[in-house]
Amino acid sequence: MITIKGILERLTYQNQDNHYTVAKLRIAKINDPVTIVGHLAGVFEGESLEISGKWITHPKYGDQFKAESYTVILPATVSGIRKYLGSGIIKGIGKSLADKIVDHFKEQTLDIIENEPEKLTHIHGIGKGKKNLIEQTWNKHHAVRRVMQFLQENDVGVYHAASILQIYGSQTLDILQQNPYTLAKDLPGIGFTLADTIAMKTGVKKDDENRLKACLIHSLLSFEQDGHVYGLKKELFKASSRTSGVEPDKFDHALELLLDSDEIIIETHEDDTKVYLSRLYKAESGIASRIKAILSMPAIPYQISKDKILEKVLTKLAIKLSQEQLNVVTNVLLEKIVVITGGPGTGKTTLIRALCEVFKIQNLKVVLSAPTGRAARRLSEVTGEKAFTLHKLLGFDYENQTFDKNFANPLELDIFIVDEASMVDTILMYRLIEAMPPSASLMLVGDTFQLPSVGPGNILSDIIESDRVKIFSLTTIFRQAKQSPIIMYAHSIRNGEMPNFQKTVTGELSEFYFIENQTSQKVVKTILELCSERIPKAFPHIEEIQVLTPMHRGEAGTINLNQQLQKVLNQSEGGIETQDIIFKPNDKVMHLKNNYEKDVFNGDIGIVVEVIKNENKILVNYDGRIVEYDILELDELTLAYTISVHKSQGSEYGAVIIALTTAHFPLLQRNLLYTAMTRGKHLVIIVGSSKALKMALNNNKTALRLSGLKQKLMQT
Repeated sequence: MITIKGILERLTYQNQDNHYTVAKLRIAKINDPVTIVGHLAGVFEGESLEISGKWITHPKYGDQFKAESYTVILPATVSGIRKYLGSGIIKGIGKSLADKIVDHFKEQTLDIIENEPEKLTHIHGIGKGKKNLIEQTWNKHHAVRRVMQFLQENDVGVYHAASILQIYGSQTLDILQQNPYTLAKDLPGIGFTLADTIAMKTGVKKDDENRLKACLIHSLLSFEQDGHVYGLKKELFKASSRTSGVEPDKFDHALELLLDSDEIIIETHEDDTKVYLSRLYKAESGIASRIKAILSMPAIPYQISKDKILEKVLTKLAIKLSQEQLNVVTNVLLEKIVVITGGPGTGKTTLIRALCEVFKIQNLKVVLSAPTGRAARRLSEVTGEKAFTLHKLLGFDYENQTFDKNFANPLELDIFIVDEASMVDTILMYRLIEAMPPSASLMLVGDTFQLPSVGPGNILSDIIESDRVKIFSLTTIFRQAKQSPIIMYAHSIRNGEMPNFQKTVTGELSEFYFIENQTSQKVVKTILELCSERIPKAFPHIEEIQVLTPMHRGEAGTINLNQQLQKVLNQSEGGIETQDIIFKPNDKVMHLKNNYEKDVFNGDIGIVVEVIKNENKILVNYDGRIVEYDILELDELTLAYTISVHKSQGSEYGAVIIALTTAHFPLLQRNLLYTAMTRGKHLVIIVGSSKALKMALNNNKTALRLSGLKQKLMQT
């Protein structure tokens, strides 16, 4: 580890969320300032820093010093303190007041401000109000420094320190000193390990109650990240034992303490004991009780014949309903809650359009929604009706994590249609159904064979399997759909059958290709050729090509494929770099989290239309709407030449290329392959090995998620 000292001359860039920083450090006796990169929280221009780290070489920007840890060196001499305070760095202290304070307290000035601020009132011109302002500003300015020093002393890396500061703010130090294991609950994934690092340094024993409770919470959160709504007690204790190094039988008392504090709920059955995080139990139980309550209400009465339905739909929409679709339309109106499911080409979207028209005849208020922005826009495009994301419809406040619509303030509607319902997780389903007025009817539309929700639960499957609501399954593939190899091969995969990939007749183009490549290197090379040359030449009418891959890491993962595709597809000059991504004009980008202020949502894809380097901002075009990002907001964006299959749910693209290698084996599943294939409208190409394809086809383990909704719905 190398240590350097200098004055922070300029903050070139700093991400306010994770404190990733690019800065210039002026070092004595060196002409040019040194470029510093790393996670530096609580540093300001003009301050002296001592930084430990290592030298790295950036391919474009040359030598840089990567910070691993650092300390802010406050000035010790009278002249240094005078310059520091006189710089205006502390609100309430200008140059003349700084001179007065330093003249009075000399070398003790900073110690007085930090530890005995009441003595500042001895200075002429500083009353109680001014003293309070100086004290508050000093504490705010140096709170981060104190926290960083504490965390570094306890061997917590600066990257994680930034995450902790983001959660607790000015209370960080008090919380971590009193009970560091709070991190296990508030920072899923790494919180327990970080808390353990801090606690062990202070002498906490391995079987300490707080440690064991935190370990149980950590394990339950890990189960949740894997899609489970609860954990079985035996498996929970085993997982916690592996993490903590404490025997499984030592966790019983800690579990009782969590139960007493209402942090968990336990369901005991003859064969097992289920342990829930309280919020997940509340959500799952709430869904079940609310569904039962809605089902107990009478359905909306209607007076319309089958002939009238056929006539109106045909006249207004120029659509002729199949007997299967007509059966759904006429019977759906008799139910309070229904599920409409079916694979590609079975007419789900046509059915939604017809239903909207029939509901209009009945003067019923219909609201269309979907879990993601792209799914909602697609629903709107194909139905001609306005559609909303569920979060926007329910009035989600991202900053406070609250929903405006609820039992006391329900939505105003008669019919609530939710498309892509397989993407709805337990928490969102609870919020959705809680906001429904009891008099309304709910229609869940989706394909149960697609990937389950990213969040915990098997909502759509559980509702179907409970047999408490009416299920309408569309099974007939329409004649035009039968001519599409995309749809026919997808149905083969759905049924666990290897598609018969027929060789294309010479001179004819197909909608589906499987290109055999045995290695990840060859897969990447083929994908680059397909995107840059082969598809644009053979299919000039296809405007959007989307590459999908199961994983982020690895040669055929999103990170590397995005970098390689950017090189061959975007020759634009200039750009702004942040955290190893360079955003350039014409780049295809994806927004990563819901931003209600910008009206851009997780999974939305746009094109960078302009990079304004002198103002450190970029402009992105989302379907004709220009959205501005400054450099501090670029962590909300990533390149989108390649995206994960999970991120593609609810979307359709002109052409889809699927990377499929044995290196992806942890995620090779039948429903993942099926989901990827059904994203393509006009062209689907799988690039990979037959072995990987067979691995995905033979792995149908979607039923492994632990969820109790089905059982709760079946209880009378």
